[in-house]
Amino acid sequence: MEGMGSYRDAYRTSITDPERFWADQAGLITWIKKPRQILDSSNAPFYRWFPDATLNTCYNALDRHVAAGNADRTALVYDSPVTDTKQRLSYAELLEKVAAFAGALKGFGVEKGDRVVIYMPMIPEAVVAMLACSRIGAVHSVVFGGFAPHELAVRIDDAQPKVIVSASCGIEPTRVVEYKPMLDKALELATHKPGACVVKQRPQAPAELDQLWDVDWDVAMKAGASDPAACVEVAATDPLYVLYTSGTTGKPKGIVRDNGGHAVALAWSLRNVFDVHEGQVWWTASDVGWVVGHSYIVYAPLITGATTVLYEGKPVGTPDAGAFWRVIDEHDVEALFTAPTAMRAVKKEDPDGELLKKYDVSSLRTLFLAGERLDPDTYQWAASTLGVPVVDNWWQTETGWPIAANLRGLEPMEIKPGSPTVPVPGYDVRVLGEKGEPVAPGEEGAICIKLPLPPGTLPTLWGDDDRFISSYLAAFDGYYLSGDGGYLDEDGYLFVMGRTDDVINVAGHRLSTGSMEAVIAQHPAVAECAVIGAADPMKGQLPRGFVVLKAGATENPDDIARELVRMVRDEIGAVAAFRDVTVVGGLPKTRSGKILRKTMREIADGKDAVIPSTIEDEAVLDRMRPALRPAP
Repeated sequence: MEGMGSYRDAYRTSITDPERFWADQAGLITWIKKPRQILDSSNAPFYRWFPDATLNTCYNALDRHVAAGNADRTALVYDSPVTDTKQRLSYAELLEKVAAFAGALKGFGVEKGDRVVIYMPMIPEAVVAMLACSRIGAVHSVVFGGFAPHELAVRIDDAQPKVIVSASCGIEPTRVVEYKPMLDKALELATHKPGACVVKQRPQAPAELDQLWDVDWDVAMKAGASDPAACVEVAATDPLYVLYTSGTTGKPKGIVRDNGGHAVALAWSLRNVFDVHEGQVWWTASDVGWVVGHSYIVYAPLITGATTVLYEGKPVGTPDAGAFWRVIDEHDVEALFTAPTAMRAVKKEDPDGELLKKYDVSSLRTLFLAGERLDPDTYQWAASTLGVPVVDNWWQTETGWPIAANLRGLEPMEIKPGSPTVPVPGYDVRVLGEKGEPVAPGEEGAICIKLPLPPGTLPTLWGDDDRFISSYLAAFDGYYLSGDGGYLDEDGYLFVMGRTDDVINVAGHRLSTGSMEAVIAQHPAVAECAVIGAADPMKGQLPRGFVVLKAGATENPDDIARELVRMVRDEIGAVAAFRDVTVVGGLPKTRSGKILRKTMREIADGKDAVIPSTIEDEAVLDRMRPALRPAP
C-alpha cells in the first residue's frame, strides 16, 4: 500500500535483526552502564534485554531533564473537576517531591528490590510514589483505587510489600469512596503485614490513622525532605513494577516489568507510535491503576520530556459531556489517549457534539483509542465530531505498549475502521490455526507473537515462572499466545475480534469471569454457574450470570440473584459492573462436562451460534435461549 515504505523498513529490521534495531533505540535513554549485549537468549524462553547494562528509570524521567536545562518545563498538569483543583508541577518541582518521598521510603527501611503497594486515586501523590520507588530501586505494585478488600488482600499477600501507600478516599462524581476502611479490611484478611501504611489525607473524607503502622503522608514527606534520596543504580533486568491482571483461575497474575527494556520501549513508542515529543502536551485519560496509566500517564511522557496531564474526573458527569473538550482547551493538549468507552459515553450524552462548540480544541492533532475493540460506529462519530485522525491501537497489560498501531510518528497510514492497523516494529505477529499452522489472510485464528518478545514486555510473572510458561507460551512452541483471536488481511492489517478465554473487557478493565463464578459458587443455594461477557454498546462487555439452584432450594430466585450481585460487588468490586443474574434449569455442556460458554456468549450477542457436535443435550440449550437472547 502507498506510504508504508518507512514502516516496512523499520519493521523488517526489527524482525530480522532485532539486536541491531534495539541497539539503535537504546540511545533514546540515559544509561549508567551502556549495554554491550543487547539480547540474552541463553535461558530461552526467558529472554532478557540489555542484560549487562545499568540505569535508573526515575533519573530518565526527571533528573536528566533538569540537568539538560529544562527544570522549569511543566512535567505534570493535575486537573481535578471532582475537587475543583488544578495544579502544575515543573520537572524541578516534581523531582523535589519524588526525592523527598523516596527519602521517606528509605526511612521506613525500603531498599532495592523491596515491594511497595500503591492504592491511590488519581492525584499527584500517586505519581510521586511510583517515581520514588523507581528512584531507590524498589518495586511498586499499583492497585486500582477502590478495589474490594479481598482483591487487595490477595495482591498484598503475593507482593509482600514493606510499605503500602494510600489515600483517605477517592472521589466519584456522585459519591466519596473511603479507601482507608477497605485497606484496613484487606490487611485483616491478608497474612502479610507491612511495616508502614502512608496515607494521604484528603479533606473530603479524612481517615482515622489508628493502626500501629499508619503514617500521615505530610509527616512522611517532611521527614523525607530532610534527607532526600539519590538515584540508585539498578540492572536493566531488575524489576521496575509488578502489575496484577485477572487470571482465568481466579488468582491474579503479577505481570513483571523490567527497568531497561521498559524505558527504551516507551521512549521509542511515544515518539514513533503516538508522535509526541519533548515539550508537547500529552493526555492519557486512564488511571494509574491500569497499564495504560503506568506506561502513558507516568513513564513514557516523562522519559520523553513531555508534559503529562493527570485527570481526576470522568468523560461525563464532571460536570457534563464537554469535560474532555475543556481539558484539551485549557491545557493545549496535542494528543489524547483514552478508551472507546469514554467516547461512547460522550456520544450518548451529546450525540451532536453541541458541547464541543463551547471550547477551542484546535491544539488537538490526534485521538488515540485502546483498551477494548474500537467499533466502527464510535470511530466514525469521533472522527467526524473532532475532525482529527482517530487512531486505534491494540496491546495488553502483559506487553506494556502497543502490539499493533498506526505509527503516526514513523509513517502515518490509511485508517481502516475496525483495525488497529499493522504490527508495531518488534512484534512478529502471526495468526495461527488450532495446530499452530499459519492461516491464510482473512482467516481467523489465534493471534500470537513469535518469540522473543520485544523490550518492555513481560519477562515472566512475579514469583511464578511455571505459570508464565503455561499461561502464555505452552499453546504453541516458540510463540506468545495473546489470548485474542482475529486475522490479518491482504494488506497486513490486523483485525482483533475478541478474547479466546474467559477474561472479559468491561470499559477497558480486564476482569475474569472465572473469579466471578468462584464467588457465586460460594452461595449455599447455587449448584453450578456460568458467567459470560455479553456485548454492551456502552462498556464493550458486561458480565451476565446464569445459575442453577440446588434441588430443594427454597429461597426466592429474585432474592438469590440480588444476593449474588452483592457478593460479587463485595468480593471483586463495583468495577465488575455485575448486575445481571438469571436462574436457569440447567447449563449447556459438552459430553465431557465443559460448559459451552462461547456458545452462550454468541447467543447473548445475537449471533448465529454454531452448536458444537460435542454438546451433551441440545434441549438444555434450547430451554435457555430465551434467557440468553439480548433484549429487543
